[in-house]
Amino acid sequence: MADGTGGLARAVLREQLRERLLARILDGEFAPGERIVESHVMKEYGVSQAPVREALRDLEAMRFVESFPHRGVRVRLVSERELAEMYPVRAALEEVAGRAAAPVVTAETLERLNDEIEAMRAATRDDDVHAVLVHDARFHEIIFETADNALLLDVWRSLHAEIRALVTYTRVRVGLTEIVESHVPILQALRHRDPALAGKEMRHHIEHFGELAFARS
Repeated sequence: MADGTGGLARAVLREQLRERLLARILDGEFAPGERIVESHVMKEYGVSQAPVREALRDLEAMRFVESFPHRGVRVRLVSERELAEMYPVRAALEEVAGRAAAPVVTAETLERLNDEIEAMRAATRDDDVHAVLVHDARFHEIIFETADNALLLDVWRSLHAEIRALVTYTRVRVGLTEIVESHVPILQALRHRDPALAGKEMRHHIEHFGELAFARS
């Protein structure tokens, strides 16, 4: 392609590259600790250095990769200890968000949440783990946005890599279908606009899968 974008729309090139690289990290194509070489990405996608660097910067901000002087960018290894420390914190955040969102949730927002569950179900049928993770994250993000607490939302977003890694760990213990269907009680609690129940279901959702992820055989 003459403009060097390799078929990707120039206006969304950075976002497209970020999502493509993220999918490959989540699928295990780029293993934890493996280097992501800028020149290889540039050649593969037919793009210049700038959007590649921007995409990798985004992934570093999301804590999926780390950059080291003279050693380049590598996929960050999220340790079991980090995950074990993260999931009770996330469970507490989710409870706060559920309690805050329940009284003010609109019918339109409930429909959007239902759409995310349906999208997760469709992705499960296609065995598309990346899509499940994207829609799972969006389901929770919508609730945090509805809670209308900027600090709460920022803290939740800072846990992107750990949240996705936790789901990946959990898949060793349970199937995607169980993960997806576990969102239904949260939606039902929000439909009742019950703050205590919504908070309880959101906390239970995270605690349950956190415990499963670290259960020993």
